[in-house]
Amino acid sequence: MLAASYPFLDAMWTILIFFLWVAWFWMLFSVWGDLFRRDDISGFGKVGWLVFTLIVPFLGVFVYLIAEGKGMTARSLAMQQSQKAQFDDYVRDAAGSGGPAAEIEKAKALLDQGAITNTEYDAIKQKTLATA
Repeated sequence: MLAASYPFLDAMWTILIFFLWVAWFWMLFSVWGDLFRRDDISGFGKVGWLVFTLIVPFLGVFVYLIAEGKGMTARSLAMQQSQKAQFDDYVRDAAGSGGPAAEIEKAKALLDQGAITNTEYDAIKQKTLATA
C-alpha cells in the first residue's frame, strides 16, 4: 500500500480520519441540540428523530440536516438575538444612569425647567455626592 511505504502519508491519513470523526460528532451533537431546543414538534417527534439518528446515524443526521437545515439556522439566529438582547439589557442595567455627574446634570435640567426648587436640587446633589 502507498501509505505504508510513506510514513508522512500515513500520518496525514490519520489526521484526516480524526478530523472527519470530530466533524461527524460535531454535526451529531448540533442535530441533537437543535432537536431538543425545538418547541414546534412533540416529544414523540423528538424521540423518533433521536431513534432515527441512533439506529442509522449517518442517514439520520443527513436527512435531518436536509429537512431541517433552514429551521436550524432560523432557530439558532433567534436564540443568538435573544441572548444578545438579554446581555444588552443586563449591561444597560449594570451601567446604571451614568454616575453622579449624570444625576446632578438631570437635577440641574429639572431646576432650569422649574420642575424642582433650589432646595430640592441641593438635596439631590448632596444625596448623589454622598453615595458616590
